[in-house]
Amino acid sequence: MNEEWLIYRGVGEPHDGIDALPEPPPWRDFDGGPPVDAPAAARSADGNVARRLGAHRQAAELHRPEPEELEAINAALYLRRPLLVTGYPGTGKSTLAHAVAHELKLGRVLRWPVVSRTTLQEGLYRYDAIARLQDVQIAAGGGDPGGAPGIGKYIRLGPLGTALLPTLRPRVLLIDELDKSDIDLPNDLLNVLEEGEFTLPELERVAETEPEVHVLTDDGAKVAVRDGRIRCRAFPFIILTSNGERDFPAALLRRCIQLKLGQPGEKRLATMVRAHLGEDAARLGADLIREFLSRSQSELVAADQLLNAIYLTHYAAPPTREDLADLLIQRLDRPR
Repeated sequence: MNEEWLIYRGVGEPHDGIDALPEPPPWRDFDGGPPVDAPAAARSADGNVARRLGAHRQAAELHRPEPEELEAINAALYLRRPLLVTGYPGTGKSTLAHAVAHELKLGRVLRWPVVSRTTLQEGLYRYDAIARLQDVQIAAGGGDPGGAPGIGKYIRLGPLGTALLPTLRPRVLLIDELDKSDIDLPNDLLNVLEEGEFTLPELERVAETEPEVHVLTDDGAKVAVRDGRIRCRAFPFIILTSNGERDFPAALLRRCIQLKLGQPGEKRLATMVRAHLGEDAARLGADLIREFLSRSQSELVAADQLLNAIYLTHYAAPPTREDLADLLIQRLDRPR
């Protein structure tokens, strides 16, 4: 594979490759503004890196992603398209977002975990109308000499809303387990992902008297929203993950770059163990890695089960060690 075009290289070491990303294609060029500075929490290194990528990741012999992974990730970066990653639990789907953010120095990963009750509104912003009404009533009754606070105090952007702010560098957004959502959410996402913008009706209604309102972001910082509309400048790097439990509408699929992750092989599992638990753990857990691989041919098992087993059996001796491994690595594709 010709690697000269790669922005994300999968090397694990932070670099400034994102500055070499060319201009987007005309149909994915966004002009939101004025540009806002990413808050300190977003600019600094993600505090979850050690937990997600491994405390020993520098000492590990880093496993380069497969060529198809690199190609899909970079295609999403170049085309400013979301990346839909499908695979069994524990194959590293969510970790991809943290790996890209860490290597390209894009700061904290914005994370939006999806459940059956999740709505698009929650991802964009929350408006606490009840708290505002209470404060207005208190102010009207004379309990607050300063009057009721402005509407911005009661609005907080969600992970998706924060990702769409007009920053100069893309934010990384993880929309986790989209297949757990209500049937409507994938369709509800279409317009936002295509247009890179959304409106806040509560702020649109007061735009004539308050054209600029400061609201909280998912990072906990305050940003100015003008005329009740947010439109991105650098389209965020969005990873949507799916365990493959449902089909998505064609309209969503055509807006995404698709990547399917298979079960990790022996080399990748050993690297994962080495990154999280160190060289000794990878060496002493080699038998458990082989047993895990054998079982994965006919059973649904997850890599985090293997990490749990190697960590715990490090402190136990046979035969307890084997019993603990059996207890922790149980198949996930049948009810117990």
